[in-house]
Amino acid sequence: MLGFLTLILVCQLAGELAVGALDLPVPGPVLGMLALFALLMIRGEVPEALEQTAGGLLRAMSLLFVPAGTGVMLHFRLLGEALVPLGVALVVSTLATIAVTGLLMRWLGRREPSDG
Repeated sequence: MLGFLTLILVCQLAGELAVGALDLPVPGPVLGMLALFALLMIRGEVPEALEQTAGGLLRAMSLLFVPAGTGVMLHFRLLGEALVPLGVALVVSTLATIAVTGLLMRWLGRREPSDG
């Protein structure tokens, strides 16, 4: 489990280093997640221990939002000044997510099951 936690953190670090070195407009953890995804695609499966490690991180995800919630409260006035653009972005992104999810489900639903 410790080895796979290290793998996750190394991928995040690699993403941060790549973003810093190449001045990319993408967050480092996102780039690291894509690197981990590529590694798993090459491997062809997700190891059971990695799945358990990721599950443990997801169960503790609420703790990771405490600093973000504190930051929101510290900048509440600033958020109030940008309420309209933030609201529009939230509505548009939510509608786009629903549309893409629906289209993807329709596309995946059309696939015939393989005979195995």
